[in-house]
Amino acid sequence: MYWQQAIECMPREDLEQLQLERLQATLYRLGTHVPFYRRKLREAKIDYEAITSLAALRNLPFTMKEDLHVNYPYGLFAVPLRDVVRIHSSSGNSGMTTVIGYTRNDIKNWSDLVARILCGAGVTAEDVVQIAYDYGIFTGGLGFHYGAERLGASVIPISSGNIKRQIRIMRDFKTTALVCTPSHALKIADVMMDMGVNSSELSLKYGVFGAERWSETMRREIGERLGITANDNYGLSEIMGPGVAGECLECNGLHINEDHFFVEILDTKTLEPVAEGEVGELVITTLTKEAFPVIRYRTRDLARFLPGTCPCGRTFTRMSGILGRSDDMMIIKGVNVFPAQIEAALTDITGSETPYLIIVDRENHEDKLTVMVEVTELLFSDQIRKQWALGDTIQDRLVTDLGIQVHVKLVEEKTLETIDSKGKKVIDNRTF
Repeated sequence: MYWQQAIECMPREDLEQLQLERLQATLYRLGTHVPFYRRKLREAKIDYEAITSLAALRNLPFTMKEDLHVNYPYGLFAVPLRDVVRIHSSSGNSGMTTVIGYTRNDIKNWSDLVARILCGAGVTAEDVVQIAYDYGIFTGGLGFHYGAERLGASVIPISSGNIKRQIRIMRDFKTTALVCTPSHALKIADVMMDMGVNSSELSLKYGVFGAERWSETMRREIGERLGITANDNYGLSEIMGPGVAGECLECNGLHINEDHFFVEILDTKTLEPVAEGEVGELVITTLTKEAFPVIRYRTRDLARFLPGTCPCGRTFTRMSGILGRSDDMMIIKGVNVFPAQIEAALTDITGSETPYLIIVDRENHEDKLTVMVEVTELLFSDQIRKQWALGDTIQDRLVTDLGIQVHVKLVEEKTLETIDSKGKKVIDNRTF
């Protein structure tokens, strides 16, 4: 099924011409309205008005996450704030958020792109879509909400809390499509079992999952336990949110919405293109964003292009799901978490550099984040009440900074050396 068949099945020659025209328009917008990019292009000796081929894109400068932080909050907006109708944000490695704006036309395009993702996964206007992402400044909830409404489906904006209530509504409202993280879907399956609810009692047919890494094993388990077809999708707030790429019912790779995004996969060391099928870092240039266009954004996500064409008939290039990260960012319950955020909070609380170890586990299909903190003999009081107070202070601060549940365990000096003599900051025990 297609949402915009003429575009999704466009001949490659026509698609590349469209990409070039939209790249030229984007560069003009950035060069004339965003001082940061005007300076970057000038320093790179790029005449953006003289770009006549897509190959020239490889000469353009990169955009880094740090650039977004330096220009916080509105420094990279390419339109006046009066033209921005929506503002979202994502977390950063220093606790500073990245701010993303959308014009009315951006919202329209975003809705169409998410409608494409849903339609490719089998969802139609006849479906009842239950969205179990958090709503708010995170792009997932509202992004899928607008896309599902654009598709014409009935939308249940349930958010992610109170799983028993989610299941009751899923059963009573005859939900046919579930949208959430894959780990949340498995948690729903666990609670269904506890409640004695069988998947045959539900009307579910489709699942569209993302915002975290997952495996084919997880896909099979979700499909079997919920009785659905489970599809992957990819997006990130700095580019748009959901809608960048998604699987069709063939489930053999994510179709990139290339009429709106130019995607490169580069060697993480040389920053040169890798051969088809090789793993590298995703680098994305927006082609239609008005409020917040970016060129050659280094996502730090690792993936590979897939060879051949898809039986579905779409001509867009396909990529694998996300295979890992090229930096130290972790994705926990759909939230970006950096060790630097935790380190900054500990330093702020203790007043000095404090040894720590982050341990990530997956228990009962839920991510669990534990932070082990070494405290000096001076801080490690014999009074158990003071120890509890310090642990509670650290835990409350991390929960506030990270936006997810954190378990804090205070340990004596030199303890972490016995756990990991190599001095690693993160032990991730999850299997994908």
